[in-house]
Amino acid sequence: MAGAERVDEAAAVLRRVFGYDAFRGGQRQIIDHLIGGGDALVLMPTGGGKSLCYQIPALVRPGVGVVISPLIALMQDQVDALRALGVRAAFVNSTQDLDTRRLVEAEFLAGELDLLYLAPEALASVGTLRLLERGKISLFAIDEAHCVSQWGHDFRPDYLALSMLHERWPEVPRIALTATATSATRREIATRLRLAEARHFVASFDRPNIQYRIVSKNEPRRQLMTLLRTEHAGEAGIVYCLSRASVEKTAEFLTAQGISALPYHAGLDAATRVTNQARFLREDGVVMVATIAFGMGIDKPDVRFVAHLDLPKSVEGYYQETGRAGRDGLPSTAWLAYGLQDVVQQRKLIDTSEGDAAHRRSLAGHLDAMLALCETVECRRVQMLAYFGETSSPCGNCDTCLNPPESWDGTVAAQKLLSTVYRLHRERNQKFGAGQCVDILLGRQTEKVRQWRHDELTVFGIGAELREAEWRGVIRQLLAQGLLAVEGDYGTLVLTESSGEVLGRRRQVMMRREPERKAAPRAAKARPAAAELPAAAAPLFERLRAWRAAMAKEQGVPAYVIFHDATLRQIATEAPTTLARLGTVSGVGESKLAKFGAAILEVVSAAHAG
Repeated sequence: MAGAERVDEAAAVLRRVFGYDAFRGGQRQIIDHLIGGGDALVLMPTGGGKSLCYQIPALVRPGVGVVISPLIALMQDQVDALRALGVRAAFVNSTQDLDTRRLVEAEFLAGELDLLYLAPEALASVGTLRLLERGKISLFAIDEAHCVSQWGHDFRPDYLALSMLHERWPEVPRIALTATATSATRREIATRLRLAEARHFVASFDRPNIQYRIVSKNEPRRQLMTLLRTEHAGEAGIVYCLSRASVEKTAEFLTAQGISALPYHAGLDAATRVTNQARFLREDGVVMVATIAFGMGIDKPDVRFVAHLDLPKSVEGYYQETGRAGRDGLPSTAWLAYGLQDVVQQRKLIDTSEGDAAHRRSLAGHLDAMLALCETVECRRVQMLAYFGETSSPCGNCDTCLNPPESWDGTVAAQKLLSTVYRLHRERNQKFGAGQCVDILLGRQTEKVRQWRHDELTVFGIGAELREAEWRGVIRQLLAQGLLAVEGDYGTLVLTESSGEVLGRRRQVMMRREPERKAAPRAAKARPAAAELPAAAAPLFERLRAWRAAMAKEQGVPAYVIFHDATLRQIATEAPTTLARLGTVSGVGESKLAKFGAAILEVVSAAHAG
C-alpha cells in the first residue's frame, strides 16, 4: 500500500469508525509512520488523542494490534468503548474465567480481532508468548510507557521486560506512548524498550482548558469544600491525599457534607476498589478521594477538577494527576493546597527513602522543581511547561496571572529566622520545629517558651513585623530554597551550608508574598457543557443527557462510552432531523449511527414537539 493510500485509508477509518473529520495535532504523522512499519515514541498530553495513534493503524494494517496496558481494572471499559464503535476488541487478564479466555484466544488466532489488550505481567507467561507467536500481529502499543522509568512516579517492574518484544518480533512496529516525560525520561524509555531507532513525536504539554491554582494551606478540607460548593457543585472530580488515613477521613468529611464521595487506596480490598472505580466512571457527579494508586489511564472525559490536599512529589506526578481533568476540552480546575508541613514531610520522606545517595538526590531534585512551581511569582503554566522543555508565554488563566502575587526582599526576615535556629543550637544545644521558632520571634510567653527560658534569647520578640502565617511562609520558602533544612522524626529545623551566606549578608533572599484572598477566579458553573450552549439548545441537551444516562445504565457502561458531552452539545445545537445529517456530527461514526441514530432523532423530535 502506497503512502498516500495509507493516509487516505486512515482518514476513512477516522470518519467511518470514530466519527471525526480531521486528525488533531501530530496524529496524522504518527499514524502514517506506524502504518508504514516504523517504530514511534509518542508524548502527548492526556486528552490529546493518543489512543487513536495506535487504534487506527491496528485497523489499517493486517493482523491484530496488541496493546500493553497496566490497567486491568480499566480494560473492560476500554474494550466496551471500542466495541461501541464497531471495533472487534478484547482483553486477556486474570479476571476472566477459563472459558472466556479460551474464546478470546480462539478469536485472536482466527484473526477475528482488531485489538487485544494485555497487562505487562501477562507477557511473563510462556502460554501468552506462545499464543502471540501463533497469531498475526499488526503492531505492539505500549501504553503508559513512563512506567518503565525505574525512579519515575509510576514505575512498574514488569515494564522492564518489554524490550523482548523487539527481540521476538523484530518486524512488528512498536509504539510507546505517555503523557508525561522529561527529555531524560524519554531517553530512558527509548533505551529500556530498545526503541533507539524509533521516531520521537512530542506534542505540546499545554492543557489550556485547565486552570492551575495553588493556595496556602489553611484548614484544607474546609478550603476544598468551598471550592466544591462555589465552583464544582454536582460535578465529578478527583481529590488526591498522601496517606490512606487522610483519604478515608476526607471521603467521610465530604460525604457528611452531602457530597457523593468514595475512597480509593491500596489498603482497600480489590472488590471495593473495583466497585468504587466503576461508580466513579459510570455515575455523574462522583468525587473520588484517593492516593496516587488511582487514576492512571482513567478515560472519564468530564472530570471537572483535580484537587491535591498534599504536595505532589514531582512536577511529572503533578502534571500526570492534574491532566485527568478536562479530557473533553471544557474548562476545568487543578487546585492544590500547600503549606509548611508539606515541605517538612516530603523532605523527611526523602531522607528515609530506600535507594542510594544518587536516588535521594534525584528525589530531592524532583521536589525542588515542584517547590519552585508552588513558590513562583510568574505564570504557573510557563514554569511547568519549561520543566518539560517547552517555551510559552503567560497564559492569563492561572492564579498567578489572574491575581499576581508580589515578590519582596525577605533577606532581613530570613536572617532573623536563621539566627533563631542558630542561637537555639549554639547557645542552648537545642533543636526545635517551626512553631517554637515562630513563638520566639513573635515574643510569645507560652508555657514552652518559659520552660526553656527562650524569652532570654536576644532574638526573642524581634519578629513582630510579620504575622504567624507570614513567618510560616518565610520558613517554607527558606526550606524550598535550601537555606534551611529539617531533620529527625519531629521535623526540627537546622541550618544548611548555604545558610551562612544569608547570615553573612552575602546573599539576598527574595520571597513570594501571598496576595490578599479574592473571589474565586472562575465563576461557578452548574454544568460547564450546558453553560456553553445557546439558551435555546440547553433543554434538548439535558434531554439527550438523560437519554444517554438511561442507555448507559441499560448497557452497563460509562455514559461517555455512548457519547461524549461534546457530541451531545453539537447535536443539541444543530438539532438534526435525518440520519444523514446526524452522521455528520463529530463523534458519530457508522456503528453509533446505526445503534443510536433513530433513538436520538426521537429525542430531538420530542423536544421540538414539547
